[in-house]
This record gives sequence, C-alpha cells and structure tokens, in this order.
Amino acid sequence: MKFLFPVIIIAIFISCNNDSKTNSTAAAATDTTIYNEVQTGGIKIIPIETPKGKFNIWTKTLGNNPKIKLLLLNGGPGATHEYFECFESFLPQQDIEFIYYDQLGCGLSDNPKDTSMWDLSRFVEEVEQVRKALNLTKDNFYLLGHSWGGILAMQYALKYQDNLKGLIISNMMSSCPEYGKYAQEVLAPQFDPKILDTIRQIEKKGDFENPKYMELLMPHFYAKHICRIPIEQWPEPVTRSLAKMNQSLYVTMQGPSEFGIGGNLINWDIKKQLPQIKVPTLTIGGTFDTMDPEHMKWMSTQVQHGRFLLCPNGSHMDMYDDQKHYFPGLISFIKDVDGGKL
Repeated sequence: MKFLFPVIIIAIFISCNNDSKTNSTAAAATDTTIYNEVQTGGIKIIPIETPKGKFNIWTKTLGNNPKIKLLLLNGGPGATHEYFECFESFLPQQDIEFIYYDQLGCGLSDNPKDTSMWDLSRFVEEVEQVRKALNLTKDNFYLLGHSWGGILAMQYALKYQDNLKGLIISNMMSSCPEYGKYAQEVLAPQFDPKILDTIRQIEKKGDFENPKYMELLMPHFYAKHICRIPIEQWPEPVTRSLAKMNQSLYVTMQGPSEFGIGGNLINWDIKKQLPQIKVPTLTIGGTFDTMDPEHMKWMSTQVQHGRFLLCPNGSHMDMYDDQKHYFPGLISFIKDVDGGKL
C-alpha cells in the first residue's frame, strides 16, 4: 500500500503533461485573432447621440452567422431584454445569431430620467444608431419587435426598411385606438361584472397604486391574456424582466392603466401605411392575446410580402405559453427569407 500514493502522483503528472500537450496543440490550431482585443462574451456598449446628449446602450450578441442577425426589441415600454432569454433554448441550434438590446431607459442601458426622451421618433433613431454600431445590413438584419417593440419595429421599417432583410412583428396591432377598442369591447366583457366594476372604480379614481388593482388583474387578466401559465409558475426571466419595468417610461407612453392605452401612444395608427412595407414581414398573434389576432392576421395581408403565425394556445407572451408554435414558425420564416423563398 505504501507505493500507491507515489504511483497515483506519477500517473496524474503523466496525464496532466499529456493533457497539457494536447491543449497546447488545440490552442495553436484555433484562430488566434480572438486574442487581438479583450473579449466580453458578446457584450457591446454603444454610445448614442440624443437631443439631450450622449448615453450608453447595452447589447449582447449570441451566436455567429454573417447571414442572419436578429435584433430583439423588448416590450413594455420599459421592460428589459431578459424575458427574451427563452430564445436561447431554440435559436442557437438553428444557427440564428441574435442580439439582446436594452433600449434607453431599460435594464442595463442608461436611464436619463427625462420624460421628454420617451418619444417614438427618438427611439427609431436610437435603433438606427444601434444598427450601425453592430454592422447590421440589408443582407443580414432581421428585426423582431414584441408588443411595444412591435410599434417601434414598424415605425423603424417605415423609415429605414432599406436596411432590413426581414421584419417580425410579435403580438402588436398596427393601431393603438383599435387596440384600446379590442380591450374594451372584447376583453372586458370576459371579466366577472363585479370584478370589472371594481377595476373600473379604481381606474376612475386614478388609484393605480392600490394593491387591490393588481390583485384583481393578475388572475383575471394577466394569467389569461398576458401569459397563460399559473402565475406562481411564471418563468423566472419573465418575472425578473417585469420587476425591472421603468414605470416613468411605461406610464408616459402606455399610460397608467393596465387595461387599454392612455399615454402618448394613444393615437398611434399606421394601418394605412402598412402597404409601404416591402421587406418580408411576419406577424405573430396568440388566440388569447391582449391584441386582436384577427387584426394581426389582416396586417400580414397589407404589407407587400407578409406571413401570419397564429399561436393557438398562446397569449401576449406566446414565446412562453405556446413555444411549440411560436419558435418553429419564427425559425421557418427566417430560414425562408434567408433562402429567398419569401
């Protein structure tokens, strides 16, 4: 037994020495240009110019495909990129490069805390500056906007679609007035009348900080139309992102009500401009969405090269509650555009 320890030491030494040689050989075979600059795991901080000065925008790239680069625009307004983390379970194995991006005032990007900055046209110019900094071009640039991000994506396409290869509008209508009408005429009647009356009374008083407000909305609205998963089981990236919501940004643009819209986007409507969008476009809607799926289907017929994806079991966050339809449909669209089929 007294020889066992020395023998093990020698064996380990020989093994480590061989491993060292193997690792050195492998390292020598890799592309050494990776060491030319400090690597950050795909994170890039982008300085942008605004009417109120310079601010820093946080982005992170996952994957590497020169032909397919998907930039993600989060919803809210005022949420973070984090609820898109489920994309990591589906896109990398399909060789789809995608980019997280916290808009100004969101998540890890700067927050100027100035409500005059919460302006749609300014956000459009921000996206264009981010595009340039990331070297996204008409040969590889796909833009996906979810909810409020869909508004931003549509408005960006109307001005800068010559820079796009493909557009994805996820869970957003092309008219905020019609979104408000859908909420009032279709979703509201689905509430128990007594519960709806209590919600209406709270909103009428402007008492949005009343804990009863969210106490009623979470089971009767959020769990049915935002994410159809029991609230206590909501995916952690969703709750983490929503917990970081920039309320100043949200209230300024969306309005204080969780039911409909009342902020500075209240009159936004581009229905008549949809035919101007010539880039291949996918619209995505869920059967139980806060947005009218029939309207989103109609949108796909108004753009020049449209396709509609219905998530039959999904709601507003159908990238979580109907993944078996959302991701195959999204991936198929991107692959078809890349292959020149759309």
